[in-house]
Amino acid sequence: MLMRTDPFREIDRLTQQVLGTAARPAAMQMDAYRSGDEFVVHFDLPGVDPESIDLDVERNVLTVRAERRSPAPDGAELIANERPSGTYSRQLFLGETLDTDRIDASYDSGVLTLRVPVAEQAKPRKIQITGGGSPKQIKG
Repeated sequence: MLMRTDPFREIDRLTQQVLGTAARPAAMQMDAYRSGDEFVVHFDLPGVDPESIDLDVERNVLTVRAERRSPAPDGAELIANERPSGTYSRQLFLGETLDTDRIDASYDSGVLTLRVPVAEQAKPRKIQITGGGSPKQIKG
């Protein structure tokens, strides 16, 4: 029997493995927003053991690593394997205006939440001007 290979199908399959699909992403999905004087980032990490999550900050680069292990015991015969497992990593480049020394992290219901406060020197402040009679306040 003659079997034909479709090179485009193979390229598509490899692309899905590297980049993922909507149903099976290859990277951690996240949401990020600013709320008052802090930035909040949520990472979807369902099925990840909190002990396997590792956060590192070097200069202004935040690296998040997590591992999801296969639920099947060693030696078990897998019937279906659609949930991705392995080690995931994502890096965020944080601005100079954020206080990376005070990052707060929590993990609940498969969501890792990071709260990064705005640095004190980046917050708006009043500057007093002297001279010309009475001092005046100007926002700086």
